[in-house]
Amino acid sequence: MDTGTTGRDAVRRALEAAGAPREIAVFTAPVPSAAAAAEQLGCPVGAIANSLVFTSGDGVVLVLASGAHRVDPRRIADHLGVAKRRVKRADPGTVLRATGQHVGGVAPVGHPAPLPCVVDVALAAYPTVWAGAGDEHSMFPTTADELVALTGGTLLEVAAR
Repeated sequence: MDTGTTGRDAVRRALEAAGAPREIAVFTAPVPSAAAAAEQLGCPVGAIANSLVFTSGDGVVLVLASGAHRVDPRRIADHLGVAKRRVKRADPGTVLRATGQHVGGVAPVGHPAPLPCVVDVALAAYPTVWAGAGDEHSMFPTTADELVALTGGTLLEVAAR
């Protein structure tokens, strides 16, 4: 599985293939949380796109959520048309298998296969959004609209009610 710089390389290749090459910011210290990333970047925590993987039955869904709030699994379940109890945060092993990247550094792209994706509508409030770039030490700038285009995702309100 891709980890470290190879995860970052997979993200770089995916961005280039999508016609959206980006300079990837690489940090000396890990930025495994939205708060840590926002502090390093000097931006609001809400402008950080947390890449969260949820399971739904036998499948997974990637949720790109604003770092300013928690995801309500009921909203994801409603979107998927499944019972709320079937939508759960994926364990680290499932995240690694689905994305090729470790928890704390998961990117919206660069996975072994495309994942169904939901993009938090709250990210649209920020002109620049920062997303993980395949490891705990890197991120890239983007926008909510570009995240939808890159992932084939759907804009959705995901914040806890």
